[in-house]
Formats: sequence, structure tokens, C-alpha cells
Amino acid sequence: MNTDHHITEVLRQAGSRLDTAGVCFGHGTDNAVDEAFWLICHALDLPVHEPLPDIVLDTTQQQRVFDLIEQRINSRKPAAYLTGSTWFAGLSFNVTTDVLVPRSPLAELIENQFQPWLDADRVNSLLDIGTGSGCIAIACAYYMPECQVTGSDVSPQALQLASENACRHQLAGRCKWVESDLFAGLQGQSFDLIISNPPYVPDARRQTLANEYLAEPDLGLYSGTDGLDHAAGILLQASSHLLPDGLLILEIGESAERLQTQLPMIAFIWPEFEHGGDGVLIADRQLLQSHQHDITQWYQHRMTNGQ
Repeated sequence: MNTDHHITEVLRQAGSRLDTAGVCFGHGTDNAVDEAFWLICHALDLPVHEPLPDIVLDTTQQQRVFDLIEQRINSRKPAAYLTGSTWFAGLSFNVTTDVLVPRSPLAELIENQFQPWLDADRVNSLLDIGTGSGCIAIACAYYMPECQVTGSDVSPQALQLASENACRHQLAGRCKWVESDLFAGLQGQSFDLIISNPPYVPDARRQTLANEYLAEPDLGLYSGTDGLDHAAGILLQASSHLLPDGLLILEIGESAERLQTQLPMIAFIWPEFEHGGDGVLIADRQLLQSHQHDITQWYQHRMTNGQ
């Protein structure tokens, strides 16, 4: 690194270095060039939603870039943990290792104000279970400016970060944060919309996950032997916390097929996503109430058999 190089050449070299090192992507990018782009923007304090400027980097600037690239490779931590921030639904969020790195197809639903399944103008109250960084709750508040939002989590550190992110987007007045294990701290409260991206990774998958995922808190990833412990708890109680025309939107990712196999009698809606992703179910209060017996039996069977 003895000579100056154009930033596009540095991008190429950085992407090649990440590719050769075999790092895992999946926390906001899916390839080495995009990952390198994000890290370069952070190292040089450049905007991430604009093309790279037509500039030549001196040796000091190049060193900053490649120091961060090597940190990414050696630590195997997601880039967001190294930069301290990431983007979700078009908004920037501070991120720490106390929370999962924001990533979810729910962003697409939020930006579309949940159409056609919901009239956003009629949503006055929303609950985000397992809010983490607050990205889902805050994005909902941003795109639905009349809605009062509650974000819950079992982690005080996550709730503190979520509160800071709400202040960052000047939405603190419409966001409330509650320490709660699922619905335990929300007794007597009902909402127009309950949304959640809870843990849904089976415990055994811990042995096969890339180091980048292992860098995230266990609390946000694992959910019993089949990945459905948290989903089961939410489905069991959701109808009791939904208002008459209320809606549940629940992301269970890779565990969706297992849920469909275990509850084949419930006609959940499974939306398709233009920008990728799957494993999100939609159910209204009426559907959940009509199958409350099925859900309760399923839940009790799980408890009895240790699932």
C-alpha cells in the first residue's frame, strides 16, 4: 500500500479480500462487494445511500479501510457490530452486541404500511414483541404517524438501546418500552396490531451456524428443539391482546414449514416478498379465536413433550 489508489480500486481489493477469506454474509448484505462498500463508507465517513465519490485515496485512508476489513475477517463479527450502526426500512439504527443485527422481510411490509392486509389509518396501537434495537417498532411509528407503539423485550440493555434509537429519530413521544417476557408484562393491554420477529432457530442449529451468527446474543436466536417455543407462546396468547379487528404478524423464518406441519388446520396467510425473504404469517383475531382450542392443545402437547 505504497501508492494512492482510486476508491473503486480499493473497493475491488477489499471485496476480493473478504471473498478470499470466506466470511459469511447475511446481516444486511449478501456479497463481498456490498459488504466492502459499507465498510469503506464507515471508514471514510461517506454516505451509504450514495455512489462512491470519484476520489483517490491516499495511504492513510487506504490503511483505515483495510484495517476495518481485516477486523471484519479476524473477528468474524457482522459489519454492523464493527460500525455500530445499520439500516432497516430506510432508517439508520445504532446497534450493539446486546441485540440482533436488524434484518427482516418485515421491513417491506412496514414501508408499504401493511397493505393490503391492514388499513394503517385505523391502527392506533401497536405492540412489537422482542423489539431488540427497536428497529421494527420505530419503523412502524415512522411510517404510521398516528400510531402509538409499544416495544417489549426481556433485555434491559436492548430496551435502553431501543429508547436511544427512538430519540435519534425524534419518535420517543410515540414509543413506549416495556420489559416483558412475551405478554407477561402486558396484562390487560390490547392492540390493533401485534408484530414480532422472535427467536426461531432450533437449538441444535447452534452447532452449524457461521461465526457471524454466533456473535449475536443467544437470547435473540434460539427457541427450543424445533425453533417454535416463542411462536407458540405468542400464538397462544395473541387473541387475548388483540382488539376486535386486530392483526398478528409473526416472522418465524426457517421454522415456518414446521409450524404449518404442526398446525395444518389454521389457514394462516403467508405473504410473498418482492425483495426476498419468507416465513412470515398473518392472522387476524377472529382466525386465532376460532382456533384457540387447537392452539391450546398444540401448546400443551409441546409443554408435555418438552418441545
